[in-house]
Amino acid sequence: MDFVTKILERSGLGQETYVPEGLHCLPIEQTMVGSRKETKEVILGAVDTLFRNTGVSPSDIGILVVNSSTFNPTPSLATIIVNKYKLRENIKSFNLGGMGCSAGVIAIDDAKSLLQVHRNTYALVVSTENITQNLYVGNNKSMLVTNCLFRVGGAAVLLSNISKDRKRAKYKFVHTVRVHTGSDDRSYGCATQEEDEDGLVGVTLSKDLPMVAARTLKINIATLGPLVLPFEHFCIHAGGRALIDELEKNLHLSPLHVEASRMTLHRFGNTSSSSIWYELAYTEAKGRMKKGDRTWQIALGSGFKCNSCVWVALRNVKASANNPWEECLNKYPVEIDI
Repeated sequence: MDFVTKILERSGLGQETYVPEGLHCLPIEQTMVGSRKETKEVILGAVDTLFRNTGVSPSDIGILVVNSSTFNPTPSLATIIVNKYKLRENIKSFNLGGMGCSAGVIAIDDAKSLLQVHRNTYALVVSTENITQNLYVGNNKSMLVTNCLFRVGGAAVLLSNISKDRKRAKYKFVHTVRVHTGSDDRSYGCATQEEDEDGLVGVTLSKDLPMVAARTLKINIATLGPLVLPFEHFCIHAGGRALIDELEKNLHLSPLHVEASRMTLHRFGNTSSSSIWYELAYTEAKGRMKKGDRTWQIALGSGFKCNSCVWVALRNVKASANNPWEECLNKYPVEIDI
């Protein structure tokens, strides 16, 4: 507990992040029922809001891509969405698992590829992670770190290749770059779900992680940079304070460039693959997204992978209704103690 306290004090997380209901109980309830409840509340809540905000009917969705790294029940999370919204029988649905915090960009890239084949349709992308089943209850320090960082969260994104939607779309999707260094043993083993010496399951983070992340990011930047640099906005995966610090230094970013990432980590914690969407929502809510602005979303995850995508604002973008910052934006940015 002393170790966990020290990590939490230095984590950059605030006092309002979300932990699922089952982990507020003593003893804690790490059940399938609790895990399903958490995930349904998150993803169905996000999708409900998306349909309300866009006015798109569930029957118009032709492609569905859902990603969750460590919680993959049967029926799948994608099927839960199909059942809830009665999506059509010829839906192209995909459920991505085990791909870490960078899977949100992978899901977007997969949806883009499918939209290039299937014309005049919508793709729904849902990114989340599950905390209920993944709280580690042992004493291995390398596994306890994830308890201090990961919190409940999720996002739903709608993509369209229908020409008339350009008039109301927020962004144009420009580029994706995906880098996977899993052929290297150190990359492969830097974040591993496994049992500890007492048989308790957790995710081990190796000491090679910072080095592996920096090397993989360098490859991604070398590929993407010549295509689209410079950028007005950055959405760096809120994986932890050290990660944001390292990217701020190595990319020579200003405090304003990393503000969305730091504030997302403070308010919501590490929400895995959905964190880059909380950051984009922060930039929108602050009224900073102007027509023509380019945004670079950068996500890193186990394997090891560094994935990025670039968007161009098609107009001055306002915050969506019921965005996650609606009730707390006036508090941010906040000073984070070093």
